[in-house]
Formats: sequence, C-alpha cells, structure tokens
Amino acid sequence: MSSVGRLLHNAFSPASQSASSVSALFRESNLESLVQRFKKLCEHQKYRDKIDIYEHTVRRLASAGRFDLVEEVIEDQRKYICVSKEGFAARLIRLCGKSGMFDHAQKVFDEMPIKGVLSFNALMGACLNSNKFDEVNSLFKELPEKLSIKPDRISYNTVIKAFCEMGSFASASLMLDEMEKKGMEPDEFTFNTLLDAFYKNGKFVDGEKIWNIMLQKNVTPTVRSYNAKLHGLVSQKRTEEAVKLVGEIRSKGIKPDVFSFNALFEGFISEGNLEEARRWYNEMKKNGCAPDKVTFELLVPFACEKGDVDFAFEQCEKIFGTRFSKKFCFDESLLQKVVDELVACSKIEEAKKLVQLGKANKYHDYRLKLPSK
Repeated sequence: MSSVGRLLHNAFSPASQSASSVSALFRESNLESLVQRFKKLCEHQKYRDKIDIYEHTVRRLASAGRFDLVEEVIEDQRKYICVSKEGFAARLIRLCGKSGMFDHAQKVFDEMPIKGVLSFNALMGACLNSNKFDEVNSLFKELPEKLSIKPDRISYNTVIKAFCEMGSFASASLMLDEMEKKGMEPDEFTFNTLLDAFYKNGKFVDGEKIWNIMLQKNVTPTVRSYNAKLHGLVSQKRTEEAVKLVGEIRSKGIKPDVFSFNALFEGFISEGNLEEARRWYNEMKKNGCAPDKVTFELLVPFACEKGDVDFAFEQCEKIFGTRFSKKFCFDESLLQKVVDELVACSKIEEAKKLVQLGKANKYHDYRLKLPSK
C-alpha cells in the first residue's frame, strides 16, 4: 500500500473516526451539542464502558448549572441499564449524586434488575453527596436485609461519614464497634473520617482516643491523619506542639502537604506571630510544596494587619500569576485591601501595578481601584 493509501486508510478507519469523535466531545464548547455528541457515542457499548467520557460530560454540565441537561443525559442512559453490568448503573447513580440529584439516583437504582453491594454503596454515596445525611443511615439499616446483601467496609465508611457530617459523633464512633462485631476491620479511610470530624470540631480528647485505636489496629497514619491532628492542636492554641508534630511527620518519611502548612499558618495567625508564619512559608517552598488559595487568604490579610505590605504585595503578584489566577478566583476585597494599604504607605507604583494586573487578568474580572485621595 502506498504512503498516500495508508494515510487515507488511517483517516477513514473506524479507530481513527472513533478517536476523532471522542476528541470532538472533549473540545465541544456548546453544552447542547455536547449532550448530543455524548448520546451518539453512547450508542456503542465500548463508549459506555469509558468512565472519563461520563465524568467529563456531567462535570461540564453541572459546573455550568445546567442540571436540566444532566437530567437529559441520565434519562437517556437509563435505557442501557438492563443490557449492562451492575457497574454501569452504579456509575450513573454516582454521577447523579455528584450533581446533587438524589431522586434520579434512586430512580436508576430502583430500575436495576439485579442489585448488589456495588450499587448499594453507590446509592448511599449519592445520598451523601446530595447532603441527605440522615437518609444514609436509613438506607444502611433497611436495604441490606431487603436485598439480601452484606454491607462491606465502603458501606460502613459511608455511613460513618454521614454521621460526622450531621454532627452525630457518638453514633459515628459506635460504628467502629459494629464493624468489629461483623468481623470487619476499619481502614485508613475509616479513621481519617473520624479524625477529621473530632479534631476539627473541637473534640480533641475524643480525637486522641480514635488516634490510639487506629494505632492499636496497626493502621498507619497518613499525611491526612496528621493534618487532622495538626488542626486539632491549632484549635487548642497548641501551635508549638503542632510544629513538633510536623517534625515527627518528616522523621517518619511522610512529606507534609499544603494542608499541613496551612494548619501551622492558622496557628501563627491566632498567636499574631507573622515572623514564624513567614519562616514556615519559606520552609513550605523549600519542601517543594506550592501554596493554594487558602494559603494566600490566610497570609495576605495577616501581613496587612501586621503592616508588612511588601510581603502582602509579593503574594498578590503570585496570585495574578497565570498558574494561580487561572485556577483560583479570589475575593476582590482581599486584593483591594492590599491596594489601599500600599497607598497608605505611599507605595503608589506598587498599588498601580496591582490595579493594572487586576484589569489585565483574563480569567477573572477584578475591578480594583486606587483610593480617591
């Protein structure tokens, strides 16, 4: 076959056309057209097996607030439930939950010809994601016996998370005993959910009890476990102990992440200690850890409050950098505060630069102004 022939063959082969169809779906900017392309692709079994296509489509529609189109997509997919495996319906249920459409998740579940623990967990997860926390426990109590299925660790982790979200911390803890009675060992997700709930809600003593149980069960703490404890220490005004804990994290070969450092910043801010906050900000950079939106929202106002407008200005320049500006939208008042403080300190050129950076930003519309005086 000639080189021209091969090019023509590749261009018009089914594989090439399939790849082109998927690529067109991901590039589509019109949401109505996106839905139509998605429906067309899903007429073929192999595309109904591709999770990324579903995730991309529903995420795009939900982020745009087009829940009417999400509903259209889900309704269209229901016709494939009877000819697909349980995992297909479970995926639809999860997508409904991520969009906060629990009624649709329930409808998909009810129409399934065969229901197992996979779809049961998906339904509870959808209930959780739709903020129907009290209903999660009802499903957990009623459906297993009705469907003759045995809840697994994911089932228990989901109901524990629901209890924590409701503030029913005692009920969440009791689930550990129930898991033990069923011969089921909790895992890191179980304990991290409980640690987050207790430490971050001012229940430090209870958090320590959960921590000790985790160690007794030989479940190794992860960076998320330590971050929960860091927040607990900071909320108890025990920042010095939080600093020591970061040292312990490192000694165990665990790399602190941005959440670890943000917890320390909260502690230093509550103590009014800008010097230590700045020192640990530099330490964070040395650690190869990039700041996030929360980092800036913590440090910029604090620097202004302490009169360090140069540091606040440096952070605002980073905010307007392409990487952060594209990813995060900051409260305009935070940035305007820095402009005002710069003018008050007679740093007019720096203030003008921030105003101009706000106007030139192509990702978000920042209307910063120089004070009239």
